[in-house]
Order: sequence, then structure tokens, then C-alpha cells
Amino acid sequence: MIYVRISQDRTGAGLGVDRQREDCEALAERMGWEVVEVYVDNDVSAFSGKLRKDYRRMLADLDEGKATIVIVWHTDRLTRSIVELEEYIELSDRRGIATHTVQAGTVDLATPSGRMTARILGAVARQESEHKGERVARARRQKALKGEWMGGIRPFGWGVPTGEIRKKTDRKTGDEVEVPELDMLKSVPEEAEALRFWTDEILSGGSIRSLVKWCADKGVTTTRGNPVTHQDMRDMLLRPRNAGIAVYRGEEVGRGQWEPIVDEAKYRAVVAILRNPERAVNRGAQPKWVGSLLYRCGREGCGTGMTVTQSGGRQYPSYRCPTGHGGGRRAEKVDQYVEDTIVERLSREDAHELLEPAPDGVDVSALQAEAEEIRGRMRNLASMYGGGQIDEMAFAEGTDTARAQLEGITQQLARAATRDPLVDLVGAPDVRKAWKALGLERQRTVLRSLVEVTLKTPRPGRMPDGGYFDYDAVVFRWLRGLR
Repeated sequence: MIYVRISQDRTGAGLGVDRQREDCEALAERMGWEVVEVYVDNDVSAFSGKLRKDYRRMLADLDEGKATIVIVWHTDRLTRSIVELEEYIELSDRRGIATHTVQAGTVDLATPSGRMTARILGAVARQESEHKGERVARARRQKALKGEWMGGIRPFGWGVPTGEIRKKTDRKTGDEVEVPELDMLKSVPEEAEALRFWTDEILSGGSIRSLVKWCADKGVTTTRGNPVTHQDMRDMLLRPRNAGIAVYRGEEVGRGQWEPIVDEAKYRAVVAILRNPERAVNRGAQPKWVGSLLYRCGREGCGTGMTVTQSGGRQYPSYRCPTGHGGGRRAEKVDQYVEDTIVERLSREDAHELLEPAPDGVDVSALQAEAEEIRGRMRNLASMYGGGQIDEMAFAEGTDTARAQLEGITQQLARAATRDPLVDLVGAPDVRKAWKALGLERQRTVLRSLVEVTLKTPRPGRMPDGGYFDYDAVVFRWLRGLR
């Protein structure tokens, strides 16, 4: 039997195992042995722990007595795991199997000295694999800090073609294809502008759903050319690379060596908003009315959020309490009155007094440095735990404390970067025009922030102004300033 393996086939062509097989077959021919079968594991590491299907099949065939000689190119092609080596030694001793290598000669597993030699070679091979793993890990971490592309799908906002082309073998087809080289340190201008706009929208109270709709309206797609979904938008906003933060194995490893697209404080604020467990997430039907579930029923002891349904002989949309209190209030009329009232209030000279004061004394740079120090401490704790320097309890306590401190800093950064939803309205030359430009989601955010609207049961009949709409049944409780 011949066993050949290569741990990493970068071309996908299997050239490494072919060369091993040729050398093994030449050894069998010189020794006058008939090759019963060749077992091949291509692009599978013996050190990684991944299943080597042909290796397991060979052991089963040896156990059944199909052959008593195994030829490998080198002992480290057979195994780099001490556990696997002991299994192979036990099988060889039980079945009288002889192992021959092209590079290292005969491995005599029938004698104590031969088994010792095999174990030493196995230990050396494992050490080489561990060192290689450490070198690869350091190299990949350095690539992450440099912003180099690790492969996969191009992240939105990043990767300007350099004009150079590299050749790559398609693993599925084996065909050689040309792939454009990308400079991952440079941002794509149009996509970067979109990321900045999305960030500001979230910080101003916008929703992911409204941004997905914006992408559909503008024809903006993912880097694969697909429509932007809710998850796509969330992933793009939460990508640390946008803020110049390098990530390796899912963990932040420091400042990247590239210019960020968005300010780190804004990025941290967006992360805090989108990952807030108290954030209401509704991916169902999009509200079509400003006050859906925001206006409250005025029936004493109720206060339920009002919904819009079709009602009346002409089937016009009306706000109604889901519990059936007080009949319907024509939705178009109510929303227009609420809009008129808000626009009038924000058009006054003292409207600036409604703006929430910016956080005083927030040193964003100092907070960012402190956050980085905490993340470094968490990495050190993990390293100490992995090296056996601290026990699990100390690791858990230290990590929990660091995470709590980091959460506090993140919340401070979020408050410093979050925009008041009234900013685009207060001081606008035409407040009504600015209100219309916000879009429904932002209008609802302004409503939630500025005023609580309660709809009481309207009076029947004609009102004193000659109309039938009861303005007194719409009650405003201002959440900022005075009326």
C-alpha cells in the first residue's frame, strides 16, 4: 500500500501528491513489491485534526489484512499527531505491518528502539507544525493590521483595483482564471460616501429598514451585485474596517494602517445602537403612517398604541384603538394636524432651546485609548489562561470586569456621537420642507423624541369651526421644553 498526503495544495492541481506517488512507486519497484492500492489525501493537514478519509480507509484495510507493507514519502506524511501515531503503532504490532519511507528509510515498529525513533520523529514533526502555525498566525495578524485582503468577498466600501492581474486556479473546475488585484487600503469613493450617509442616518434615529429601502431606490447593491438585505446592511455598518480598526479571528487587534471611512466615535455609537438588546426590531410590515403605534388611546386607563385600519362607508384609513375604544379618527387628518403642530413649534425663534445639550467634557481620544488598553488586557488574560498562568475563575472574573468597563466606554462614545433627531429641523429655512425630506422613519423618530400624542374620543357632529374634525381630541404632551 502507498499513502500520500499534502497539507496545503495552493494550486488545486495535486502536483505534490503526484510527486510523492511517483517516488513511492519507484521504491516499491526497486524492492519488488506489488502495489495493492494508493491512498490519497490532498490538501488535508495531519496536524489540523480534520478527518483524513483515505488514511482512515487505509487503516481499516490494513486491519482486515489486505496488505502488510506501507510505503510513504516521509514519516510526517503519515501522521503528525501523537495519538494517531500510537494507534498506528498498535495496529502495526498487532497485524505485523512494516513501514518504509522514501526519505527516511525503514521505520521498524516491531522493536522498542524503532518505536522510540518513530515517536521522536513524530514529536519533531509536531513541533514543526506548531512553529509553522505560530508563524502563519503572526503573518496573518500582521496582514490584518496592514489592511491586506485575506480573501473572500470584497467588503463594501473597500478595494480599489490596482490595474494588475493575478492568476488563480479555480478549485471547483481546475481552470486558471484571472483575478484583478485590489488595494484594500483604499476606499471606493461612492461606497464610502454611502457608508458615511448610513452611519449618520442611524445616529439620527434612522432604521436599517429605511436604509435598505434607500438602497433599493438608489440601485445600490452589495459587492456581489445582489440587492441589499437587512442583514447585509447590518453587517456593513458593523464592520470595524470602516473605522480603521484591524480584526483578526473576530477580535480587534489594534489600529489599522489605512485611512478610515467613518470616525471611530461614530462607529462605536452605531455599534452601541444596533447591538442594544432593548432596541425594538420589527422586520414585519413597514409603517405607512406617522403615528402607527406611537399615538396613544385617550380612554382612561388604556393608553394602547393606535393602529390604522380601513373604516367608514368610504373606507378611509382611521386610527383606532385595538381594544375598540372610541371609534375611528381619520388618519390623514390626524397626521396632518400633528405635522402642522410640530412644524409650527420648530419654526419658532426659541426652537433651539429644544435641542439636547451636547455631552460636556467628553474626551473622545482618551476614551478610545482607554478602550484599546482594556481590549489589550483582555487579550493578555486569554493568553495567560491558555498558558496555564491563571485558572478559569480568575480568567472569567477578569474578563467580565474588562467587558463591563468596555461597555461603559462604548456607551459614552455613543452618547458623544449620536445626533439629536431635531438637528435637521431646528434652524432650517423651511421647516416643513425639511420635515418632508426626512422620510417616514426619521419623522417617527422626531415624534418619539419630541412629543407624546394622545387621541381622545372625538365629539360627534359639526365643530365650532364648521368642520367635523375635533382638534381638541388630539392632545399633545411635549417631552422637551414648554409648549
